[in-house]
Formats: sequence, structure tokens, C-alpha cells
Amino acid sequence: MPLWLIYHPEGTFVTPESKQALAADITQIYVSTGLPAFYVSVNYITLPSQNMFVGGQSRTSAGGRPYIRISVDHIAVHMGDDAERHRNMVTRVDAVLKPYVADKGYDWEFHIDETPRGLWKINGFIPPPCK
Repeated sequence: MPLWLIYHPEGTFVTPESKQALAADITQIYVSTGLPAFYVSVNYITLPSQNMFVGGQSRTSAGGRPYIRISVDHIAVHMGDDAERHRNMVTRVDAVLKPYVADKGYDWEFHIDETPRGLWKINGFIPPPCK
């Protein structure tokens, strides 16, 4: 299960359509590799701008550019220590975020963690292994 947590300030991702479009593009990253769409979760977490700090500085005093922070957890499928798979994944994430974040001039950052699959259940059931 990929879980995407998108922390963003007020005034970004304000329409249901913008959220739906990005969530659909994120889901496609995983569906194209054989993962079921229902495994992919995307959560938008709106934060007041005065609550976002980078380098000890409020983002409201940093030139007014919105800052988007994305945390991704991979549970169903892992990339392991394969540098090529890492590069491919980061390239795909960059491409998906480009029209929604980079092209809008936002400051942004993401990271991907891999959680042990044995610590995951859906509705109380252990999901079948992925191919």
C-alpha cells in the first residue's frame, strides 16, 4: 500500500478537481506496475502557512512561495537497495508532481519510506503477496 501524505498550505490544492487529478496520477504510478488501485491512498493535509517552518524560518516570511511536503510510505511492494529502481521511482514521482507543484513555482520536498509488509493489514486481513 502506498500511502501519500501531502502537507500543503492554505491556498494550494483547494479544488476537489485538483486533488482528484493528482491522486489519479499518483495512483497510475502504481497501477502501471500491477498494484491494485485500491491499495493507493492519498491524503491532503492543509496547514495554516504560519505553522510551516523550514530551517527554523516561517514559510510566510520566505518570499511567499508555498511549501509542499510529501511523505510516502511503501508497504505492499519494496524497492530494496536497488539504486536503479530508486532512480526510476524518483523520476516517476518528479514527473507526476511537475504540473501540480513544480510548474506552479512551489517549493517542495518528498521522501519515500519502506515499511515492513508484516506490519500491514487491510480490514483485519493480511493482503495477498504482490507479484
